[in-house]
Amino acid sequence: MGKGAGKGAGRASGGGGRFRSGLARIAYGNPLYSLILSGRAPAALAVVPPDPWPGDPSDGSAFLAGMLRMAGQSMAIDPNGEPPWRMPGASPVWLKALHGFDWMRDLRAVGGDMARRRARVLVWSWLEHNGGWNSQGWAPDTLGTRVANWIGLHDFYCASADDEFRARVFEHLGRQVRHLARVLPARLDGAPLIAAIKGLVYGGFCLPGLERAGQDGLRLLDRALPGQILPDGGHVERNPSAHLRVLRDLIDIRAVLRVARVEAPESLQPAIERMTPALRFFRHGDGGLALFNGGREEEPALVDTVLAQADVRGRTLRSAPHSGYERLIAARTLVLLDTGAPPSAGLDRMAHAGTLSMEMSVNKERLIVNCGSHPAQRGPWRLALAGSAAHSTVVVADTNSAEVLEAGGLGRRPAHVGCERQESGSAVLVVATHNGYSKGFSLLHRRRVYLADNGEDLRGEDTLEPVLGAQATDQPFAIRFHLHPTVQPILVQGGAQVILRLPSGNVWRLRATGVALELAESIYLGTGDEPRRTIQIVMHGHSGPDGVTVKWALRRERKAA
Repeated sequence: MGKGAGKGAGRASGGGGRFRSGLARIAYGNPLYSLILSGRAPAALAVVPPDPWPGDPSDGSAFLAGMLRMAGQSMAIDPNGEPPWRMPGASPVWLKALHGFDWMRDLRAVGGDMARRRARVLVWSWLEHNGGWNSQGWAPDTLGTRVANWIGLHDFYCASADDEFRARVFEHLGRQVRHLARVLPARLDGAPLIAAIKGLVYGGFCLPGLERAGQDGLRLLDRALPGQILPDGGHVERNPSAHLRVLRDLIDIRAVLRVARVEAPESLQPAIERMTPALRFFRHGDGGLALFNGGREEEPALVDTVLAQADVRGRTLRSAPHSGYERLIAARTLVLLDTGAPPSAGLDRMAHAGTLSMEMSVNKERLIVNCGSHPAQRGPWRLALAGSAAHSTVVVADTNSAEVLEAGGLGRRPAHVGCERQESGSAVLVVATHNGYSKGFSLLHRRRVYLADNGEDLRGEDTLEPVLGAQATDQPFAIRFHLHPTVQPILVQGGAQVILRLPSGNVWRLRATGVALELAESIYLGTGDEPRRTIQIVMHGHSGPDGVTVKWALRRERKAA
């Protein structure tokens, strides 16, 4: 879906990463360190935190049948064969999900003794094969997630178990929490740091004798939140799915502190209160989230649960200037625009080259989308779905507006992204620019989007203009509008217009001037593990020495076409 995706492996796989991994193996992977982690084993939980989060009974049933569906991979395991903890062919993201034990909620959703026994078998197997430090299972954010899950799901898999099982689980929970307290913040930032801190808080205040670790976790949280939660409530990674995860983790931390009757850091509740309206900001009419910077639709039921558990009232934001997003809404039409600079290095693991991309939905139906992201977040899928061509924006000379690194993160990127918003009644105009094409092409991209107050008239203008003082050259460009798989497009008027029919029967018409229109294949990975075929509208042309301006309009047809 475009060139300019970057060369070589990402920063995480460089020599520095291998050096640190080797040091960690020397420091933690030896018998002496195992003795250091020993201590008085808790006999029971001091408090049991609530766990209101839904699981997927379909995935749980598959799990019971020996098929583990996680992180974009389905892996079959033999209940009588080798354990899955270092499964050949499994991606690092799949293994991370396995070691994190989020899947236990899927088994809980199935219910019954068989699901409970399977959870116990896997917990015992993990203890047998991962009781000592290893880089995969003891990565701090994975460890924090596992500790929180083992404690939060205690009543499901552990409360009715035999004494030997319970004793061993609690002994190893203590060891894992002590390790976490020793290594954090462990060069982590963003959502992974919050996940690790959550485990420290769970262990510290739910396991007797580890309260100091819990207080360490609260101090780390208090230092992390001001930098992670922006003034408009958005998360610094600019990824709606990461935003959802962090908000959920903060709600869980608050719940633990409440049942343990521990005073929360001053930063915690204000962060939840700011993040909740910002989460609503990213929702389309179908209840799912917008697809920006590695985000996915997510399950509307989970989003509903997070919003309910947050227990925060407040109007949905119209503009998120610190996060770099704009929301245009009139009647039943919603448009979301990415008008911000990519997140900084270290926080850009899942970031996309989708600057000034746009999504549009009408009532509960998505119309214009970005292509989404693959759960694996690495390799060829990363290169394809993070590229500019996988977004509903302008692409110059088949080149990404930011350099996409295969192992995660961005290299070259726009140095400046600006945005202005004007409102008149219910009508909204947003004008945004970025200079991601200034290097190599001496071009600025300016996008103007206007939504009329009746919600039935969306007009846009995409301009490629020469950088001040520079001479632009003739370059091919494409304006891409990826369509949701449920939308049926038809070229009409000799290929000069496109009719777009939604499942409800509503019809919209796209017109554009100064470009050739065509329909091309595309894919959609907003949900699930397998890409769905769909169509994209491509408006293509050439920019000359003076640049080019393309005007387009989407209007709802009053009568069915």
